[in-house]
Amino acid sequence: MTSSNGGDEARYDARMRKPLIGALTLMLICATLFAQEPKKPAPEPLTIKVGDMAPDFTLLQFNGEKIVPVSLHDFRGKKQVALAFFVFAFTGG
Repeated sequence: MTSSNGGDEARYDARMRKPLIGALTLMLICATLFAQEPKKPAPEPLTIKVGDMAPDFTLLQFNGEKIVPVSLHDFRGKKQVALAFFVFAFTGG
């Protein structure tokens, strides 16, 4: 008489699969939690009053051919600059 170990092995594999998947899932969750960079504190907001000199900044400008950086310091002492912000410009809403 021959014994059939195929059924026993299949049951053993099925019983071991759930804990193995659970352990791998737990390891993956822990790895993603610990791999995150610590959050940097938010910079303090600028307090600008009317008449204060604007802080220097750089934006990108499309001049019809290519995108070029333009900085506020490029105009300092040469021209007066008026800044206008359109919050939802070109958003379609």
